[in-house]
Amino acid sequence: MLHRIATIATATYREAVRARILIGLAGVAFALAFYSLIVGAFTLREASRVVADLGAMTIGVFSLAVAILIGATSLHRELELKTILPLLARPIHRYEFLIGKYLGILLVVLVFIMAESGLVMMMGAMLAGRSIGLVVGTFTGLLVVVSLGAWRFKHARTFGPILWAAAMMFSGFLLASVARGDRSLVMASSTLTLLEVAIVAAIALVFSSFSTPFLSSLFTVGIFFVGRSADTMAQLPKRIFGETLVLCARALSGIIPNLHVYVPARPLLTGEAIDANLPRYLAMASVQSLAWVVGLMAFAAFIFRRRDFS
Repeated sequence: MLHRIATIATATYREAVRARILIGLAGVAFALAFYSLIVGAFTLREASRVVADLGAMTIGVFSLAVAILIGATSLHRELELKTILPLLARPIHRYEFLIGKYLGILLVVLVFIMAESGLVMMMGAMLAGRSIGLVVGTFTGLLVVVSLGAWRFKHARTFGPILWAAAMMFSGFLLASVARGDRSLVMASSTLTLLEVAIVAAIALVFSSFSTPFLSSLFTVGIFFVGRSADTMAQLPKRIFGETLVLCARALSGIIPNLHVYVPARPLLTGEAIDANLPRYLAMASVQSLAWVVGLMAFAAFIFRRRDFS
């Protein structure tokens, strides 16, 4: 079973990294990260903080965009091109196919998050006093290595970015030791983004298991905004909105994943909050994300198993 799931996940990842639109999104995200250097140049002694904040925001926005895009279209493409029929004719269960698709989506997002977070930490390290030559040399060296690997080895064109992204994040983490607060923010924010994306991707697969890509994307985005506003909806004042609307809002906030958990205040992420424990917070957020993912994927598998492909 694990081999079959891994094969589907690998195929999903390979298909995604070859899509031009995803390459375009990654290019825009990297361009925005470099643009944060220009914005930081206009601040007084806050350039590193600006780069970290804008970088964390960029990682979150584009990771969610990638997850929704792939999650809403991946299954539909298989159905439209009829490539799912010969797959399901083999000894593979539908839930294995769905889990493989999901893990492939997460792998794509993980590669993007590692590469972008590494770049952001490198730029933050440079602004915090790290040698410009060391930072630029490290980034250029990693880029040259992955480019040579892609030119020399065929499989490196697809799977090379995984190792390159991991090396980017590791190098950025080491270089950013001169800006520990901003490094903590980027790493914690990236972790929470991955946990949030895990839920959003599962939601997208639930809708794509029975709907079109446009409606799946629309519904997923709608639930995302409701989830980000769950805390606000649960605390609406009755005097202004009325009892009926308040009860509906509270009921909706109770059945929708509370995604506001994954965008906490900056002091918590940097370790400046005295009364908060960041490792414990990340552990609780991980448990909540895992619970939602298991439930949503089980529901998606239940729907997908009953779908007629004839």
